Amino acid sequence: MERVVGTVVRGLRTPIVKEGDNISEIVVDSILKASSIEGFSINDRDIVAITESVVARTQGNYATIEAISKDVYSKFGEDTIGVIFPILSRNRFAICLRGIAKKAKKIVLMLQFPSDEVGNHLVDIDLLDEKGVNPWTDVLTETEFRNHFGYSKHTFTGVDYIDYYKSLITEYGAECEVIFSNNPKTILDYTTSVLACDIHSRFRTKRILKKNGGKKIYSLDDILTASIDGSGYNEAYGLLGSNKATEESIKLFPRDCQPVVNSIQALIKEKTGKTIEVMIYGDGAFKDPVGKIWELADPVVSPAYTKGLEGTPNEIKLKYLADNNFADLRGEELKKAISEHIKNKESNLVGAMEAQGTTPRRLTDLIGSLCDLTSGSGDKGTPVVYIQGYFDNYTK
Repeated sequence: MERVVGTVVRGLRTPIVKEGDNISEIVVDSILKASSIEGFSINDRDIVAITESVVARTQGNYATIEAISKDVYSKFGEDTIGVIFPILSRNRFAICLRGIAKKAKKIVLMLQFPSDEVGNHLVDIDLLDEKGVNPWTDVLTETEFRNHFGYSKHTFTGVDYIDYYKSLITEYGAECEVIFSNNPKTILDYTTSVLACDIHSRFRTKRILKKNGGKKIYSLDDILTASIDGSGYNEAYGLLGSNKATEESIKLFPRDCQPVVNSIQALIKEKTGKTIEVMIYGDGAFKDPVGKIWELADPVVSPAYTKGLEGTPNEIKLKYLADNNFADLRGEELKKAISEHIKNKESNLVGAMEAQGTTPRRLTDLIGSLCDLTSGSGDKGTPVVYIQGYFDNYTK
């Protein structure tokens, strides 16, 4: 029978997980139940992806602002702390900032502008042109920023993040000074004790600071890399990838993820005889065209995956073949010619004209984005995503 459907993606509903639950068993049971009720078979090279949140929840990987503050204090003592390049997020950074500020005497908060690293805007970029402000060279005080741009609230959250972050710092009696700069070295005019809060550019930021006289230089992935008084932790990413749990605590990015994906793969093999691929995913790597926000606030899209998900796609652009190689063919003859070409394609098409426009991103980044959009971040109740036919092409 002719195949007429390609990739199929299903969000699977699961029980609400709690600390101590066996996530591997829950995922496998959910897959088998969905397969039985919905009537789909489990095949080799299917993919199951689990959101990082439920993995961390079963691990009980939580920490309080008290634990954060103890770790920060152990590194900076009573120094004035430069907190630089945080993203503007109530969910991602606000609780972390409360922990940073709790034992601090003074914080110099240095914000990027016109937007943070992931695209949350403090000010419209067109206003910079109007006011003659150069974000690459100019340094603004809070007063200067307000005089230029006034008060504005975030497009999606309705929050003025300058006032909001200041209030979180002063809540504990710490002094707060706010400046605006995109140059890491600016903070060294205020303090040599700096916590870099950027995500994907953190290694460059720390390198610049250390090279130019910084003394105590840390980043968010240096905080809570080990348990503080029994708290959760993440040895690789620290506070990066954390989310707000309560007003006093955060859920950290999950740890020890490779055994989880391996065990799910093994359990499915044991129960069905099929070898599927498994990954854990966080934020997808895509950009919102309206809010201009780059979704990836996690340190990586996928902290763990099975070996079959390594690498990038090796695809040919069908329309290129149809318009160029086989421009004189139509119908069944065209289909046959393209199918034969795909069957005989080279194992590495990087740089080939017939592959242009296929954007060979990493498989885990592509699949993670697909899963993040499928599961959403709200009340869909589908933290497990099951994908079939992802590795198929026009010939099969």
